[in-house]
Order: sequence, then structure tokens, then C-alpha cells
Amino acid sequence: MDWILMVKALILGIVEGLTEFLPVSSTGHLIVAGSLLNFTDAQSKTFDVVIQFGAILAICWEYRAKIGSIVTGLPSRPDARRFTLNVIIATIPAIVLGLMFEKSIKSVLFSPVPVSVALIIGGIVILWAEARQRDRAVPPRVTSVDDLSYSDAFKVGLAQCFALIPGTSRSGATIIGGMLFGLERRVATEFSFFLAIPIIFGATLYEMAKYWRTLTVDDISLFAIGLVAAFVSAFVCVRWLLRYVASHDFTAFAWYRIGFGLLILIVGYSGGLSWAD
Repeated sequence: MDWILMVKALILGIVEGLTEFLPVSSTGHLIVAGSLLNFTDAQSKTFDVVIQFGAILAICWEYRAKIGSIVTGLPSRPDARRFTLNVIIATIPAIVLGLMFEKSIKSVLFSPVPVSVALIIGGIVILWAEARQRDRAVPPRVTSVDDLSYSDAFKVGLAQCFALIPGTSRSGATIIGGMLFGLERRVATEFSFFLAIPIIFGATLYEMAKYWRTLTVDDISLFAIGLVAAFVSAFVCVRWLLRYVASHDFTAFAWYRIGFGLLILIVGYSGGLSWAD
């Protein structure tokens, strides 16, 4: 067993768990961390998807009571069926566009300029959205995740499509999009968590179906370490974020994105980052 490789897996798992549900782009952070750790081969792409699965397991555990209630209530409760349908409606646009443009996105947008620009523009959008939120002084229209209409879900799903651009942040797109469409900050954050479940589960199954025949015993150990690290760090991060949004906005994350985007642009052009194919 390569202990250095295992340490890299542990670090990348922690990075994934800490950034997956914050509006800062886990993809951008994994690209940078992977480059710094010299973990940028073809295996790393499957590894990234597997550790995302670890992060989403943290959501499933945090909301296990809610998920269990929805699953058991599907045959008899209209609210459970409505919530499930809302998640499906919000998921479809990103799946369709992702399948249509996967190759183009990977070939064109996984480079320093698009990722850094997406981070910076996303930060500016967050600053604008938060300023708009303060100036409007209009109470949120949707104050519970169970009260979303099908139209609300579809609009948040369209916002999620922007996350197909590396550096945008899936959580950032859905949370800020939800707030702009009238969702309370905590509601938008929670719905973003639930939307991650089918997207990341699907991506994990898709990647494993393509590459499972090439996996070795050492790969499984590597993936297991990264998955567990992502699960633990994501669980801690989700608990913290739910407390944070109760009394803070996302302005700090916006400035962080802008600074991180500029850093990627500068270091990338100086040759300090290796961008995997």
C-alpha cells in the first residue's frame, strides 16, 4: 500500500467534504488540490466522483429522518409525493444538459481561465444577490422546504444548470438562485442539499459503470479513505452551514471566491498548476 497516496486521498476527501455544500466550488478546489498533490491522472477523475458520493452520504445521514418520512409516506401522503416530484423536476434540466454537453464541457472549460472566471463572476453574483436581498426588504415567499411549488422547483433546477460550468458551484447556483426566486435562505440551502442527492448518486453510478473493470484492490482502499474523509468533513460542514445561514449572509464566501479565482488565474498562468485532461 502506498502511504503517500493514501495521505493524498485523505486530504482530497477533506477538501471535497468541506467545499461540496459551500458556495465556493468543490470542483475548483479539487483541481487546485489535486494539482498541488500531483494527483491529476485519469484515476483521479473517478476518485473525485467517489468522494463526492461520500459527501452526499453525509446529507443522507443528516436528513435521514426527513428522507425516511418521505419514502414511507409516498403511497399515502400528498406532501411526500409533492416533495419527491419537486426534487425530480429540479434535477431533470441539469441531467439533460449534462448528458448533452459533457464532452464539450470537459474539453473546453477545464482550464484556468474558465474556472477562475466562473469563480469571480459567481462571487460578483452573490454580492449582487445579497445587496438585492437587503434593499428589497420583502419577506421571503417560501419559508419551508415543503412549501415549494413545481414552478419554484423548476426555476431552481434551471439555476443548477449553471453548475455544469466548472468553478460555478452547484450549491452556490441553487442557493442563490433559490433566494432570487423567493426562497428563504435556509430553505434554499436545504433544498440545495436535497438536490445534490440524485445528481451525485447518478454521477457516481455513471462513473463506476464506466471504470469499475479497471479498478484494483489498491484503488478500492484509496477510494474508501477518500470517501470516509469526505463523509466526516461534509457532515461537520453541513451542521456548521445550517447554523451559519441562520444569522449570516454569503458575502464572505463571495469575496473568498473572487480572491480564489484571481489566485487560480495568476498561478495557472505562471505554470504552477497542472490541469488534467
